[in-house]
Amino acid sequence: MADPLRLTAAICALLLTTGGARGADDVSRWDGDARGAARLIAGSPPARGGTLRAGVEIRLKSGWHTYWRYPGDSGVPPQFDFKGSQNVKQVHVLWPAPRRMVEAGGTAIGYTSDVIFPLRVEPQDAAKPVMLRLKLDYAICEKLCVPAEAKVELALGKGPASRDGALIDAEQRVPKQVALGEGGALSVRLVRREAGSPRSRVVVDVAAAGPVDLFAEGPTAQWALPLPVRIDGAPGGVQRFAFELDGLPPGASEAGALITLTAVAQDHAIEVARRLD
Repeated sequence: MADPLRLTAAICALLLTTGGARGADDVSRWDGDARGAARLIAGSPPARGGTLRAGVEIRLKSGWHTYWRYPGDSGVPPQFDFKGSQNVKQVHVLWPAPRRMVEAGGTAIGYTSDVIFPLRVEPQDAAKPVMLRLKLDYAICEKLCVPAEAKVELALGKGPASRDGALIDAEQRVPKQVALGEGGALSVRLVRREAGSPRSRVVVDVAAAGPVDLFAEGPTAQWALPLPVRIDGAPGGVQRFAFELDGLPPGASEAGALITLTAVAQDHAIEVARRLD
């Protein structure tokens, strides 16, 4: 007769193995290859219903990178398509703070390691199940860039989530929206447009205790502003950046244009929207 203890241990091991093969029900399968892959993750549902938390997780092979919503001199931003979802009214994608990356022929903006894009998912009916379906088009790059695609789906709102901690970390990396002069230890103190020939330029002062980087976006995706560069002349405790008003779409005016500035320090980031006067 078989030893009951050994038989019980074998059954438990089998259950654990098959459970691992199925995977948790708060994450989707990975879709991709060894260079890059993507999946959906769920956050724990709110106590009283309403907006659900989720995320798009991109896994990158060491030495590879992908791009921010504004990719800089080159690159392609990720495109999130949730049209195939069920009981979903709206999905809002949040963008963790990026970094500046040197590529052949220019400088890009993006992520050089695994990244989670937090989502805010608004159901059509909070009392009914939500099935989130994503078609993701993005680019992954090493020395050369290749297009990548992922098609994944995940039911949301089922219960406590195993990836809550990682999702919270990603949410904390999203730049906080603040007004000019606000933000505490990290703040944008000044935004000044200087007329020039052939182009005007924008000067930005950022107060920060340590290293900081700055990114600038125009009012629409058709604007392709240069990356700000650090210049001299700032007062103590302030770092000064400048960029030319180049890359405007045909017919666009710089006067009164709404510019979004993202300042990224080592442990936090802020986002300031400012009209050029």
